[in-house]
Amino acid sequence: MSSYKPGQELVCTVTKVPLAENTQDTIARLMRLDPANKKALRRAQRMRRQRMIVYNRGNRDWYSREKSAKVVHVVAGATWTLPFTLALAGDLANVAKYLSVKAK
Repeated sequence: MSSYKPGQELVCTVTKVPLAENTQDTIARLMRLDPANKKALRRAQRMRRQRMIVYNRGNRDWYSREKSAKVVHVVAGATWTLPFTLALAGDLANVAKYLSVKAK
């Protein structure tokens, strides 16, 4: 991880799906840093807010909210691009045996 410079684009691919749920969550969080996934999450959030139903119950406003979108899925072969920052170095090192990371 020390060979990458901050701001450099990295192409990550899941080579093996981890069994531990915490490790899967870390990989999913890294996948959500992909600009395309970020855009999809922002759009899904905006659409959820537009479709939110407000109704009155006991003279109070109640909201019927949808569940959040699951845009990323940790499966073998999933590929994404993310900009490298020093804050991500620890996370990438923790899941290195499940990922293939290459500089773009």
